[in-house]
Amino acid sequence: MKTTVWNPVRGCHKISSGCKHCYIALGDQKKGRDFNHIELTSQYDRIIRKNKKGEYVIPSNTLVYTCFSSDFFLEELDNYRHDWWAMIKERNDLSFLCLTKRIDRIDHALPLDFPLGYEHFTIGVSVENQSMADYRLPFLLRSSFQHKLIVCQPLLDYINLDAYLAGIEAVVVGGEAGKEGREMDYAWVLKIRDTCIKHRVSFSFRQTSSNFIKDGITHHIPWRMLSSMAKSFDLDVTF
Repeated sequence: MKTTVWNPVRGCHKISSGCKHCYIALGDQKKGRDFNHIELTSQYDRIIRKNKKGEYVIPSNTLVYTCFSSDFFLEELDNYRHDWWAMIKERNDLSFLCLTKRIDRIDHALPLDFPLGYEHFTIGVSVENQSMADYRLPFLLRSSFQHKLIVCQPLLDYINLDAYLAGIEAVVVGGEAGKEGREMDYAWVLKIRDTCIKHRVSFSFRQTSSNFIKDGITHHIPWRMLSSMAKSFDLDVTF
């Protein structure tokens, strides 16, 4: 499947420990941009734009990574989100993937006609430790999204997901990148994978951390090898 990124807005606010080394914030810092300044981008309506032939610029059967330079459920976006939901509903020939740490705002952020017509939208909730899992995941489980993911990235500690996998399609695990990236233990990854297998939920090990513990030894992994190192363990499982 083809993929593209749709970032109709830029900027966010750090709300938990998983945000500490946010790569978007670090990139903005290098460019002298205020990460906390929320602004709309030129991509506002990109997913419904058409060419001179009247064809959508983004072709059918494309996976659209949605709002990866912000959080789709930011309070500052409440006056714009209804436009985006309408566009998403119009483009039911696409698949949308959106990750959030603000699933607790879901009651304020869904259109009145949800979930009918939004079956092509997948929500992923980011959790970095047990306390954030215990807080955020009940909101995810109660939500009416048809497709739900749990994203444990950056994984900062072992997370027991036993109580949170009903109705979840997949769990993704990944470590934190960068010299300042916090440690992730391979043992945590294996335990989360075991839990997923027990509940017959697909599992993907996306990347190691830059400071990666295995068998009690800390390994410093170059950024370019984080993903390939994770894949070398051959842990991914699909149900």
